[in-house]
Amino acid sequence: VQLQASGGGLVQAGGSLRLSCQVTGFSLEHLDVAWFRQAPGKEREGVSCVSGKSRTYYADSLRDRFTISKDNAKNTVYLQMNSLKPEDTAVYYCAARRSGSAWLWGLGVEYDDWGQGTQVTVSS
Repeated sequence: VQLQASGGGLVQAGGSLRLSCQVTGFSLEHLDVAWFRQAPGKEREGVSCVSGKSRTYYADSLRDRFTISKDNAKNTVYLQMNSLKPEDTAVYYCAARRSGSAWLWGLGVEYDDWGQGTQVTVSS
């Protein structure tokens, strides 16, 4: 499985961005794909996940502003981020796993394959 994240950039606080994660080598119908982020000096954290069966999971602090979706035909997962804040500044990674427990979606060690990351910078 290969993943390629894109869509990051520089945006002002209050703005929006949509990240994309193109997946190749495996069907999204049989993968859980998650977004993680890591800010400088901070630990990596789980942002959101969409399962092969299209169930979605979010970090509690982000569910009101972020929306995950996927297009199985395009084998692409999206992360719509609205009302962005400077504290959302981080490198965002997408990751995939073939199976796993739903309640462990936010643990990076659960995932087998990772994309290269895309930088999101939110200015105040």
